[in-house]
Amino acid sequence: MFESENFFYCPYCGEKVSMILESLYGGQTYIEDCEVCCRPIEITYQAEDGAITSVEVKRLD
Repeated sequence: MFESENFFYCPYCGEKVSMILESLYGGQTYIEDCEVCCRPIEITYQAEDGAITSVEVKRLD
C-alpha cells in the first residue's frame, strides 16, 4: 500500500486534520489549505520502504 491516512493538528486553528500521503516516491513538500480554517499549511514528509517515516507541518506566515 502506497497511500496512508495521516493526522496532524493545523498550526493555525489547532483542529485535527486528515491527509492522504503517498509513500511511493520517498517524500514530498507541498502546500495544502486546512480543511477547517482554509489557511495554507506547508507539509513535508519522508517515506522509506513504502511507509511514511516523518511528517512536518508549518505555517506560511
